[in-house]
Amino acid sequence: MVMSMTGFGRCVTEVNGRQITVEMKSVNHRYFEFSCRTTRGYSFLEDKVKKYVAQKIARGKVDMYISVTEPEDTEVNVTVNKPLAAGYVNAIHTLADEYNIPDDLTVSVLSRYSDIFQIHKEEQDEEQIYSDVKVALDVALDSFLSMRKAEGEKLEEDVMSRANRILTIVSEIEERSPITVEEYRQKLTKRITDMLTGSEIDQQRILTEAAIFADKVAVDEETVRLRSHFEQMKTFFASGVSIGRKLDFLVQEMNREANTIGSKVTDSVLAHKVVEIKSEIEKIREQIQNIE
Repeated sequence: MVMSMTGFGRCVTEVNGRQITVEMKSVNHRYFEFSCRTTRGYSFLEDKVKKYVAQKIARGKVDMYISVTEPEDTEVNVTVNKPLAAGYVNAIHTLADEYNIPDDLTVSVLSRYSDIFQIHKEEQDEEQIYSDVKVALDVALDSFLSMRKAEGEKLEEDVMSRANRILTIVSEIEERSPITVEEYRQKLTKRITDMLTGSEIDQQRILTEAAIFADKVAVDEETVRLRSHFEQMKTFFASGVSIGRKLDFLVQEMNREANTIGSKVTDSVLAHKVVEIKSEIEKIREQIQNIE
């Protein structure tokens, strides 16, 4: 099962009186990278969630947001850090006096400095909270993975379509390649005949030159390896594991074979076919950058 590295999932639900929102999205990344933002006071969830998500995702940059709203009957006490508040008050008065500016300090102005407030909640059961959050997390994760799977299937379909196109061109090259050798032999014979009119032509020399040419332009090894690479690609797609990096390496090998074929062919028809192959390989390379 091929998975894309881009996806999105979201769940808003209520569990045990808690309003919980989990939202996650991902983009391409060479490795697995995870970041999580939570409601203030719930940062203990981050490590647990990361370990859980890492079991489901092999690659990609995943960003997650978790919001938890406690039940209305949860007891919350807010106290003032008096020494810190006094420090702010004195600093503001000093600022007004030294720079001769209006001293407009009010409670509402002072309340903007949120660090002077201390929030005290009743002791929380972290494991229970994680268990509640996991309900929403699983729903969001299922949606996220479904999107990745759907996109992965489209990527596989596109890559295999291009692979089949390349294999068709490879067959055309294999069919055309021996013909170029015969054309070379005929041209060589004509050229020598024109030069040595009335003289005996050394047919053995022509055959030898044609054989040397055939050896130089032979692409059988490269086309066989190309076919082998595409068979391996099919195996990777059927494996059901993270294959993005393997495919990336395989495409490099395909490109190497295409370059070698391009350096050998002397026929314009074959040269155009090699350009087509390299173009399709490049499109495959772009697509597999999205595969997990």
